[in-house]
Amino acid sequence: MSGLIHVLETVVGRARLFWNVDFHEAYLPDWDMPGHIGEGLASYPTDATRDVLPIPCHSHNDYWRRVPLFDALHWGCTGVEADVWNFDDELYVGHSLAALTANRTFSSLYVDPIIKLLDTMNPTTDFTKAAGQGVFDVDPKQTLVLLVDFKTNGAETFSVVSQQLERLRERGYLSFWDGNTLNPRAVTVVGTGNTPFDVLVSNTTYRDIFFDAPLAELWELPRNLVAVGELENGTSLFASSNAASNQGKGGTEGVTSSDVFNTSTSYYASTSFAHTVGHVWRGHLTPRQMDKIRGQIRGAKRRGLKVRYWDTPTWPISLRNHIWHVLLKEGADVLNVDNLRGAAMEDWRRRTHEWW
Repeated sequence: MSGLIHVLETVVGRARLFWNVDFHEAYLPDWDMPGHIGEGLASYPTDATRDVLPIPCHSHNDYWRRVPLFDALHWGCTGVEADVWNFDDELYVGHSLAALTANRTFSSLYVDPIIKLLDTMNPTTDFTKAAGQGVFDVDPKQTLVLLVDFKTNGAETFSVVSQQLERLRERGYLSFWDGNTLNPRAVTVVGTGNTPFDVLVSNTTYRDIFFDAPLAELWELPRNLVAVGELENGTSLFASSNAASNQGKGGTEGVTSSDVFNTSTSYYASTSFAHTVGHVWRGHLTPRQMDKIRGQIRGAKRRGLKVRYWDTPTWPISLRNHIWHVLLKEGADVLNVDNLRGAAMEDWRRRTHEWW
């Protein structure tokens, strides 16, 4: 996959959001150019993300990148992230208060460009009125997860986030739960940070913002530990350490049972690899660490949730890649990634282990 990212405004007709052309390529370099062979033939209505292959990576702190959102999509990331701060009913995006600016908002960096891209991917032409296609041309059913990290008061921020998603909602672009079933759509919104679980579940018949469940608290006994992994009182060997690792996670006050985290309320189940699994010595995970991973994945899968690990090792590269592939093999669904190019270069085909 090669090319340059050009974020273009729609001036005349349809603007392409990606221009995957290698200008150093010797083979027909002027193809589609005015006055040359193939003039006007290289473009088509849904080519904005052509040649982009979706991969199971989440663009960590996506708004830090030079071209937020589009940089992640260019490399095939199926998840992007925005830290939002609510001031006077406007959502500003940044990692800290010092990073906020008046023009970098949730709408300008995410909602507006996602709408433009999805409108481009669902055109009305002489041949069809397209609908239901996501952001990836090669896999139109692949949802894009928009992870929204609430940095300010949960209930107040939730209301503003929901309001600003209305234009996506009215176009039918948001995944939603209808009171009985999860209906996947082009964009799946997941709330984390201070997202208030009680407010999120207050609507019992419709939800299109889902919770980022605490993965470590979903730990269940893997099959290989049934005989040895329980204490006399029936609790897990890892229950206390896993619960402690998620203390301070906003929005779960009053939740007394992990059974509330299911497909009607949640989408991701996430945890810090460093805090729950620990340091990887000499490049190898210990049997105890593998049991933790397998128990976490087992608990999330039973609830129908997508497993996400963040804070995985980043150096050396060989260790980073090894951990990525172990987690995917064990059944993790998405990994937080800082080096998007490095992730795109990996072979993500996997044979999932059946420990869960």
